[in-house]
Amino acid sequence: MTELTSPHADVVDRFWADGWAVIPDVLSPKEVVAARRALVDAAAASEARGMPVRLEALDPGGRNIRVYDLVAHAELFADLAEHPAVLPTIEALIGNDVILSNFTANTALPGSGTMNPHCDQSTVMPEPWPETFTMNAIWCLHDTDEENGATRYLPGSHEFTSFAEVPEDPRDGMASFAASAGSVILMHGRLWHTSGENRSADRDRALLFAFYTAGFLRPQTNWWRSIPAEVQEQLSPRLKVLCCLDFGNMALGGYLADWTR
Repeated sequence: MTELTSPHADVVDRFWADGWAVIPDVLSPKEVVAARRALVDAAAASEARGMPVRLEALDPGGRNIRVYDLVAHAELFADLAEHPAVLPTIEALIGNDVILSNFTANTALPGSGTMNPHCDQSTVMPEPWPETFTMNAIWCLHDTDEENGATRYLPGSHEFTSFAEVPEDPRDGMASFAASAGSVILMHGRLWHTSGENRSADRDRALLFAFYTAGFLRPQTNWWRSIPAEVQEQLSPRLKVLCCLDFGNMALGGYLADWTR
């Protein structure tokens, strides 16, 4: 793992203004191909363990392939979760106490449909959502656009702080992300979005979703159970903290307060 870079100031500014921003060309074409191969292997391993990768309740029609707990599958995914070109910007956006709540993949095959609109912050904390405590880093393993099922989002919805502010049909007025393979889309945790329909004839669209939250929030994944012990031993110290495999919840406590005053 290379040395951490500084946060991308222009990306930070756009993230707050628009609810999303792109860090371009994080992965080389060779690295993108390696990530696609690792994802295919992870999907096969999940099915072999009895974990289905096609979930009708989420993705009607059976044209989406979902893989969960990516850190448990390959060192490559562990490296992405703490990538030095991305993690400093995430920390600049939601704080140094950040944890990796989940890391999943969604490959939309031609003919795939769309899931229910939602915002991710609502999945880990009740309303209201007065602050930004969550966000996604979306790794694009294919060129991603409206035709092949790019994530669709409701502009301005990252400003919503409760369900009452959400339109009756948030799909109305949605637009599609666009980014090249190897880029990372940073998405605000309050941004209302849904998966896009892959209307192409022959273009897959594989995205990896690394979901980060403030450290006081319970993670969506129990990494203690999902990552085998022998894999945990190989993780970097920073990734162990990101996956809550080190200290407990010390994010906002007063344990080190000066009680002598």
